[in-house]
Amino acid sequence: MKKLNVLFVALLSALVLAACGSKDDSSSSSGTQVISQTNSNYYQGVIKNGHYLTSKSRGVSVQQNDNQLNLKGFENGLLSISKDQFPTDTYILQEGQYIDTSTAEDWLGRKSKNNPDGLNPAGSDAKEPLYLQQMDEQDFMEQSHGSLKIKGMTIGLGINSVYYYRKEAYGAVYQKKLSDSDIKKQGKEIADKVLQRLRQKKDLKNIPIVIALYKQASNDSLVGGNFYSYSVNKAGSTSVDNWKSLDIKNYVLPDSSTSEVNSNDEDAFENFKNQVQKFFPNLSGVTAQAHYVDGTLRGLHVNITTQFYGQSEIISFTQYVAATAKKYLPNNIPIDIQVSSSEGIQSFLSRKTGSKNFYTHVFTSY
Repeated sequence: MKKLNVLFVALLSALVLAACGSKDDSSSSSGTQVISQTNSNYYQGVIKNGHYLTSKSRGVSVQQNDNQLNLKGFENGLLSISKDQFPTDTYILQEGQYIDTSTAEDWLGRKSKNNPDGLNPAGSDAKEPLYLQQMDEQDFMEQSHGSLKIKGMTIGLGINSVYYYRKEAYGAVYQKKLSDSDIKKQGKEIADKVLQRLRQKKDLKNIPIVIALYKQASNDSLVGGNFYSYSVNKAGSTSVDNWKSLDIKNYVLPDSSTSEVNSNDEDAFENFKNQVQKFFPNLSGVTAQAHYVDGTLRGLHVNITTQFYGQSEIISFTQYVAATAKKYLPNNIPIDIQVSSSEGIQSFLSRKTGSKNFYTHVFTSY
């Protein structure tokens, strides 16, 4: 039995670190490893000295970023753009290592005598809006002869759509809606400066660099913002051009405040919602985030809030939701459904594109 346990541990280690032994070209320390791929839709990651190699600047943003959905939408959307340019079966994702925390803070600050690298306009908070809200770096590596070399990079720039400010410390919060023309103009100007600065680094002179622009949602929005433009900059280029527009929109369902949601999609969700609410009399709410690309529904994230019910009730409810979702919700799109209460997540349902049935999982306790 002891020998079997040793063999099992050895096999498990081999699976988790299938590509062990690669050495990061930018570091003299050994122990850099690549996480084996469990799903073709995911990038392999990088482990260094037994720890996941985290971004040097992740989480740095201007102080006004109160909508957490902006952060999630920003990171997930940036990954989607990266996958189109740097396929998961060819490249390894390394969290950003070239823009450190100090540099990110300087770039996100206002330009001033003390901060000449600031990418936001000089001036007072009351008069000059802050445009650049957040940024993210993704490095794409290739493994060659036992080492990892950077072969591409994606930079995301989050641009505010609403500017929040105070005229005096601890005073009332004011807001100014920024025009689409200003958002686009400022985003492109900031992108040019970022590309020029990145090209000054030796490792980044001759790699493709993708820069994507994200329009932040307002603080009170029930969905995050969306990417609206990106540019693929070839090796050696020092100015951003050839911008490509993106038509990506996120909506909350049900929502009578917009006429942009496809009426068939809205009716389908309304029918699903009505059927689910009949099952238990005290559901707190059934809502969804609808994700549209080029005017077509591409995905739904559904949230169902309940009271805390007994285990058998949750199991029955989850099975009913699966059957109802299959009957009423649109086909051929990925759908996630989360059932929650004040006690936390009770169950989870998911269906991939092309699948007919939902995978379900009910969270239990021993």
